[in-house]
Amino acid sequence: MTYVEGFVLAVPAANKDAYRKHAADAVALFKEFGVRRHVEAWGDDVPEGKLNDFRTAVAAKEGEEIVFSWFEYPDRATRDAANAKMMSDPRMAEMGASMPFDGQRMIVSGFDSFVEEGLGGAMGYTDGFVLAVPDANRETYRKMADKAALVFLDHGATRVLECWGDDVIDGKVTDYKRATHAEPGESVVFSWIEWPSKEARVAGWEKSMADERMKHDPNDQSFDGKRMIYGGFVPILDA
Repeated sequence: MTYVEGFVLAVPAANKDAYRKHAADAVALFKEFGVRRHVEAWGDDVPEGKLNDFRTAVAAKEGEEIVFSWFEYPDRATRDAANAKMMSDPRMAEMGASMPFDGQRMIVSGFDSFVEEGLGGAMGYTDGFVLAVPDANRETYRKMADKAALVFLDHGATRVLECWGDDVIDGKVTDYKRATHAEPGESVVFSWIEWPSKEARVAGWEKSMADERMKHDPNDQSFDGKRMIYGGFVPILDA
């Protein structure tokens, strides 16, 4: 199964091209460290929530947009080795000195995939989710998520991943636990759905929500949906 380093950050809209270049310039370096896939997705349909949302997750300021991003590794050992190399490589220090965003408000952690469906392909749009799930409900949530993933694939999605918090870092300013208002005994889930285009995403969601398999079981209380944060993103880098 895939191991994921998941990122959420706020970038000034005026710095979009600079951010894309900053990320693209790092692709070869990250590949050298062991990153199998590197995706940067720019906020397109990021709604405000009543309790929390992607903007509050990273304390986004006026004029900033949300980036939903991830690295894929074959396993945690490869990811840990990559992080160790990044910490000691002077090229990373040079990159850090010229970041076109506030790195202190970026949230990042390691996640172990426990639902992985679909073969993927050219991605034109992605739905990103971050939520907190009680540890006792992990298997119940996994079964529900796997069932939903197959529905999305039937209606146009190309890949779905659900990743369970494995190395969730406490931040000084922001972090995933605060983003989801995680309570003791809960773990953070980092998840996404890949679509070939935004049009496919819109049509796919409509068909999926009408699918009999997606009817909500009133007895299903596997997580608090009010604290789930979600949004639609356009990939600006997929390497």
